[in-house]
Formats: sequence, C-alpha cells, structure tokens
Amino acid sequence: MTTHDHKRIHHLLTQSLAPTNTELKAELQRDLWPAMLRRFEQRSLAVPWFDWALAAAVLVCLALFPRAIPVLLYHL
Repeated sequence: MTTHDHKRIHHLLTQSLAPTNTELKAELQRDLWPAMLRRFEQRSLAVPWFDWALAAAVLVCLALFPRAIPVLLYHL
C-alpha cells in the first residue's frame, strides 16, 4: 500500500466513525466498583427447584437403566 492509500483510508475512517469522546478528560459520573461489590455480596447460591427435580429424574433413570450411564458420561 502506498502512502496515498493510507491517507485515503485514514480520511474515510475519520469521516465514517463518530468521535467517542469530545473531552480529553471524560470521567464516569460515579464509581462503579462499590456497586459491583454489593452485587457480589447479594448473590447467593440458590438452586431452583426445577434443577433439583431434573437431577432427581436423572438419578432415577440411571438407577432404573444402568446401561445409560456410559451414554450420559459420553454426553458430558
């Protein structure tokens, strides 16, 4: 590529892409890290009832059909 091509590409890119920041020192209006820490603290390890029912159904099926164990392990 020649310098003319580089200049043309640069010109086309600057025309097509809007500037993301008009100020040099743009900052967030607030600090997001404390909010992130609060969200981490709020999360609990709660498993929905449907997941327990599905796990129980899989265990019952494996107890009734032990030959299905390799099939299940293959798909995991």
